Amino acid sequence: MDLVHAVLFAALQGATELFPVSSLGHAVIIPALLHWGIDQSSPGFLPFLVMLHLGTATGLIAYFYLEWLVMARGVLGLGYAAENASARGLLSKLVIATLPAVIVGGLFKKSIAHLFASPLIACAFLVLNAGLLLLGDRLRSRQSRVGGISYKDALVIGFFQCLAFLPGISRSGAAIVGGLQRGTSHAGAAKFSFLMGTPVIVAAGVAEVPKLIHQHQLHSLFGVSLIAAIISGVVAYLSTAFLMRYFKDHDDWALKPFAYYCVVAGIGSFLLLAAGL
Repeated sequence: MDLVHAVLFAALQGATELFPVSSLGHAVIIPALLHWGIDQSSPGFLPFLVMLHLGTATGLIAYFYLEWLVMARGVLGLGYAAENASARGLLSKLVIATLPAVIVGGLFKKSIAHLFASPLIACAFLVLNAGLLLLGDRLRSRQSRVGGISYKDALVIGFFQCLAFLPGISRSGAAIVGGLQRGTSHAGAAKFSFLMGTPVIVAAGVAEVPKLIHQHQLHSLFGVSLIAAIISGVVAYLSTAFLMRYFKDHDDWALKPFAYYCVVAGIGSFLLLAAGL
């Protein structure tokens, strides 16, 4: 992979991991559509992908560093009793929300892995992602409640997040829809989605590190991968800042533009790829 493709791939990862349009779907579709000739099954692609995910997670941690700092203080018991209890409660909810992805991923990841190599399948799921987002906005318009996310809410959101194991279904989008289904605001659901996504993204990257060491690929690609990771982290930070403000300002219909984009991108890409263009 040359530097130009690495930079473009990094920017794509940093944005689409947070925007509810599926980073994995775009990672499969865009290179095929633009004929980049990237072999995503090659040993050299894995270290690059790991660095991108760690870069994205760093961007998320940088944006929400105060929340993570408060949670760390709560775990260590360094704050007031009420603050410690609130921080520990939020951390517990993030753990609960993460468990379904760990379990479902462990059980079914290998059986659906072949789907991730097909751009046409990713296009179809991108259209399904649009339907999921539209459903989320409809659920939000029908019910709304006052209050934070409960433990039951966290578990439901965690199961919604599991939909992202299908290429073309957005992790952040699915988690936000899960939050909307429980009656939270777009901004509240998005914040919880981004917070719970951070350990998931870190874990997905770190889990591959032993493979990288075994394959001896890390050193040969470190320079390009490091540049790409930095770009991915910066784009992720800016994307998060934009989305948090956007969701707060457009609570009635926030997911609709992304849904319409997914329909156009999914169908358009499918037709172009099917025609061999």
